[in-house]
Amino acid sequence: MKLALAFILAATTAQAVDVPSGQPVELQEVLVDQVSGETWLRFRFVAPQIARDTGSIDAVQAESDMAFLCEAVAAPYITQYDLQGDVIVISMSDKRAEFGAADPEMTQFFELYRLKNNTCIWEGL
Repeated sequence: MKLALAFILAATTAQAVDVPSGQPVELQEVLVDQVSGETWLRFRFVAPQIARDTGSIDAVQAESDMAFLCEAVAAPYITQYDLQGDVIVISMSDKRAEFGAADPEMTQFFELYRLKNNTCIWEGL
């Protein structure tokens, strides 16, 4: 898989976001890349409470938060910056990490969506 990344939002401009579970979530960065001929818009969030050993948010709660993040953060961001993409990836990790870096201690959740009529449609994995 060839990745040509464009950093849209730098980690230094991270933004806190309120989500349904109430956990603290921060937008780390937005990346654009090509996967199998499609443009993927990756919205990477840090959510410390999903940590497998010390967290209080499970995968089911995180799913609701990720759907919310797609609607409340990704969709408006795409409109604001006039981005074109085929797939929206919402990811949460319990700590900051460089994109693509392996860390077996890190907890990560991912959901894929497609934007139709400014609404996020879940693309079940």
